[in-house]
Amino acid sequence: MSTFAADGVKFMTGFWRFFAGAAVALSISAIVPESALAQVKVMTSGGFAAPLREMLPEFEKSSGISVEVILGKSQGGGPDTIGAQLGRGVAADIVILSREGLNDLISANRIVTHSDIDVAKTPLGLAVRAGAPKPDISTVEAFKTTLLHARSVTYPSSTTGIYMATQLFPRLGIAGAVIPKSSNAGVAAVAKGDVEIAIQPVSELLHVPGTDFVATLPKDIQYISVFSAALVTGSAKSGEAEKLMAFLSSAKAKDAIRNSGMEPLTSH
Repeated sequence: MSTFAADGVKFMTGFWRFFAGAAVALSISAIVPESALAQVKVMTSGGFAAPLREMLPEFEKSSGISVEVILGKSQGGGPDTIGAQLGRGVAADIVILSREGLNDLISANRIVTHSDIDVAKTPLGLAVRAGAPKPDISTVEAFKTTLLHARSVTYPSSTTGIYMATQLFPRLGIAGAVIPKSSNAGVAAVAKGDVEIAIQPVSELLHVPGTDFVATLPKDIQYISVFSAALVTGSAKSGEAEKLMAFLSSAKAKDAIRNSGMEPLTSH
């Protein structure tokens, strides 16, 4: 039985329905012993959470290994980044995050040497609340106009958000107008009607209830996120973790990756 956790808060999949409410998840984890829930711990960024959630039941069924998933950001500031969580002792056997974030962990000697693999890539896209008019972002100029006219914008505080705030918006000459009305609330805020548009990796936008996917960003300003996996130094479950690493290249895993708007990769 796989579980999803955000620094200790568990979200159950498989036999249990996925629960978004932390209180409900905590009550379940109190009923089911920790030892029965997790043999391998995977710390993943949000960009790979959807395909991972879809593929884990098949891995657990075929391997007999249960998995706990801990959510974290690939890069950025704050205590919820994967690097910060590992740094304060949150245990993990595998990490899956942007290649840029993984390279940071490699430099910090937190990754088993040569264990890293690139598993998927996905472009940036835009989404609006379900039923709202879909803006034109077919060209760079149309994209600029859409952002300038938008009431509010949300994008990640991690790798792709850093790209937009520090490179893309300044390059387009719209940083001064867009950044003040931007937040990192995420696509869920768009579904609620609190934010007008979300710009995030496509894997974070598809199949989100209450939203409509518009399109990917124009090629000239596109940012392709590569998601990579690696073994964490000091893992006590290296054998089980290696089996999950191998499963990430399986046909079942690749189907889940494609269903989430990503393209499977097999290169290091």
